[in-house]
Amino acid sequence: MNHLLHLDRTLDELDPPRWTLPAADATRLVRTVHELRRVRLGELGPADLRTLVAQRVALPYVLPLAVRRLLDEPLIDAYFYEGDLLLTVVGAPAADWALLPDLSARLCAVVTALPEAAVAGLPHGGAEALGHFVARPEPLR
Repeated sequence: MNHLLHLDRTLDELDPPRWTLPAADATRLVRTVHELRRVRLGELGPADLRTLVAQRVALPYVLPLAVRRLLDEPLIDAYFYEGDLLLTVVGAPAADWALLPDLSARLCAVVTALPEAAVAGLPHGGAEALGHFVARPEPLR
């Protein structure tokens, strides 16, 4: 988790170029993502991570932070429902996971250890999303 060494830095610092301020008529989501890029990584909460992963922003930096949270509490309720961060993270593109094979393997182990009842309690399609993540072929190193 080398990217975790930068917890005192922001995505604007680590993932150039710095983003300009959003347009005056930007949506709340766009304004939020722009604001989150200026927050130190160590200060990002589960809801912030869910938003950044869902919007595919700086995933080489954000995925390690999200996985670190999920290793401790896989079904954390980040914003919408129990397990929402997990389902968002496993939905990240395979190409981004290919850059983080160790993290992918650690998260797969967490997912496969989830109780069947917990997985069944996820929203429609949740169990399938977890199954697809675990069944993905390992990237070539």
